Amino acid sequence: MPSDGSYHCTYTATWVATKLRWDLAADETERQALLGLAEDCPATTVTYKPAT
Repeated sequence: MPSDGSYHCTYTATWVATKLRWDLAADETERQALLGLAEDCPATTVTYKPAT
């Protein structure tokens, strides 16, 4: 995670968008970590374009 806490939600959304765009798997540990981070970011929306 970036040291600047104000960037955590953006960083998390970008991480998730990248996983979704490229159809990358997440193991259970990563999934739980991302869900925990998402709880702190209720106003953040993840947007992505699927890779073609």
